[in-house]
Amino acid sequence: MIAITGATGQLGALAVEALLKTVPAHDIVAIVRNPAKAEALTQQGVVVRQGDYNDEAALTAALAGVDKLLLVSSSEVGQRTAQHRNVINAARAAGVKFIAYTSLLHADNSPLGLHVEHVETEKLLAESGIPFALLRNGWYSENYLASAPAALAHGVFIGAAGEGKIASATRADYAAAAARVVSEDGHAGKVYELAGDNAWTLSELAAELSKQSGKAVVYQNLSEADFAAALKGVGLPEAFANLLADSDTGASKGGLFDDSHTLSQLIGRPTTPLAESVKGIL
Repeated sequence: MIAITGATGQLGALAVEALLKTVPAHDIVAIVRNPAKAEALTQQGVVVRQGDYNDEAALTAALAGVDKLLLVSSSEVGQRTAQHRNVINAARAAGVKFIAYTSLLHADNSPLGLHVEHVETEKLLAESGIPFALLRNGWYSENYLASAPAALAHGVFIGAAGEGKIASATRADYAAAAARVVSEDGHAGKVYELAGDNAWTLSELAAELSKQSGKAVVYQNLSEADFAAALKGVGLPEAFANLLADSDTGASKGGLFDDSHTLSQLIGRPTTPLAESVKGIL
């Protein structure tokens, strides 16, 4: 049996969808905070169990009989290490034999502040005694495309990434890789640096938005502090705004670039091009 944490989340739901292509539904355990939101999975025959990253006992019960686990990193930045420790402890107590963890691209030397909790989780996995693989995910194209409507409305895409190359892929691309690694044998001990085939800059993203929409959009590069202030100005919580600004600065230092093509090799096809993702958002 294969379990997925956060199975109704943005990445987790896509991972379940990808698994269903090769794994019988009754062999998939969707661990969710609120089972009522997973009714569609239940109707497909997926085993839905309640589990919260903050509740080790509930997680241990949810992982009963599970052989392999896809640990999708928590979305609660600042609480991730403790939450992931709960999942790893529960997996050990339940006898889980393999964990695939969604970490961060080049986590061990990333300039992004986000890397800290991922490195701490990787260390917990190494100390757990459970065989594991690291899925070091790069940026999701959706992270930047969420800002496309505002950019089109105002004619300006703001950021602090300079001319840093961003090798993004879609969540569905990363989910397909995760599904393969957690459902096949032979991945224990592997570290996969996962990113899109074709990198781009925020200037190139603005140009692509202009090209496809017919509306002029330019990229305006800001300092990290000014970008964070702008994000707070449109209502983002301070911690999240600071995180996004830090990530952009990290991108300017090469933190979101990788040209190994490991992701496309894992999924057996090219990653989704930025132009296709822009078309989808428009």
